[in-house]
Amino acid sequence: MGKRIISRRRGSGTPTYRSPSHRHHGPIYHPSASLVGDGKVISIAMAPGRSAPVAEVTGPDGSTVRILASAGLATGDTVAFHEGKVDRGAILPLSRIPDGTLVSNIEVKPFDGGRLVRAAGGSALVTAHASGEVTIQLPSGDFKRFLETCRAQVGAVGGGGRLERPIIKAGKKFWMTRSLARAPLKVRGVAMNPVNHPFGGGAHQHVGRPSTVSSGTWPGAKVGRFSRSIRKKRRRDRERGA
Repeated sequence: MGKRIISRRRGSGTPTYRSPSHRHHGPIYHPSASLVGDGKVISIAMAPGRSAPVAEVTGPDGSTVRILASAGLATGDTVAFHEGKVDRGAILPLSRIPDGTLVSNIEVKPFDGGRLVRAAGGSALVTAHASGEVTIQLPSGDFKRFLETCRAQVGAVGGGGRLERPIIKAGKKFWMTRSLARAPLKVRGVAMNPVNHPFGGGAHQHVGRPSTVSSGTWPGAKVGRFSRSIRKKRRRDRERGA
């Protein structure tokens, strides 16, 4: 009897493939729009399950909020909420952020809390303001327009050099990937047995079947390259027409 491949087992959400949420800091989004003024950074901590560090900030009303720590942000620094100086860590509407400024944790819709550019070391560039919209160049290189009422955090996200540090031990990688709900290693399908993967088995390691699958393939066999045959047909037709 065959088994489900690992990518299918992960989707069922069992504890083996789930990040231990009791260690997490919880959701990290921009604070409420009612919080206006300057806050003070009281601590910066690493957040399990998140690549970027988290900063705890005391707001102008005395409350404590958690935000993504911008690169260069340190304990004791002042952070502006919704109005004030354009400095690292400040959370401001895009209308208040000048062109040429690096930003992160950008809102797609006003007051959704921040959705884009949240990974460690990520940053986007404000390029233009025009007719109630702000154009930003995302890390992918694409340009996207946002409403000027959307908020963003000034500066790049902290923790950009995390991948440069060697892991040294296999156990370290195991616990690191467990916090991120990832597998510490990846086994090739051709190296498995037929019971574990559609590409497994054989006298030597080879796929032994077409490695492309159609969109209608049943889930247990949907492995390999998802290359639509209709796209290939259209490309062939274009090449022949040329």
